[in-house]
Amino acid sequence: MDTVHYGDGVARPEVPEEWVQRCDHVLAALPRCRAEAAWTGVRWRVGNATVAHIFGGEDQRFRIVLRAEPDEVLAFEAMGEPYFRAGWGTDVVGLVIDDTTDWDEVEELLVASYCVQAPRRLAEEVLQSWASGGRA
Repeated sequence: MDTVHYGDGVARPEVPEEWVQRCDHVLAALPRCRAEAAWTGVRWRVGNATVAHIFGGEDQRFRIVLRAEPDEVLAFEAMGEPYFRAGWGTDVVGLVIDDTTDWDEVEELLVASYCVQAPRRLAEEVLQSWASGGRA
């Protein structure tokens, strides 16, 4: 596993490219959503709002951080690992990811996060597409 060292001397593993591509496949299909390098890992944004951030942690585990509605934040917190509530923001949740991760679930979480962060008109377009059985 490749690691990256940051200015603070902490080594973090690089996210497997396959996982980045899985996320990008979903998010790049959403209106105005784009990937960019983050301070560690990769993040996707719509406008200036972060939709998702995938990265390797100091503990050498991988995480994806997303946005969620308030009731979902509480549910994530209650479910426990692999889910977690982030220590910042009121709508930030995450998922520890590994080789057993359910990527269909991640796809749903990514789209839901986009809908929280995107302008209403764009979110409504995506929700209509999903409601009619389409994908993003």
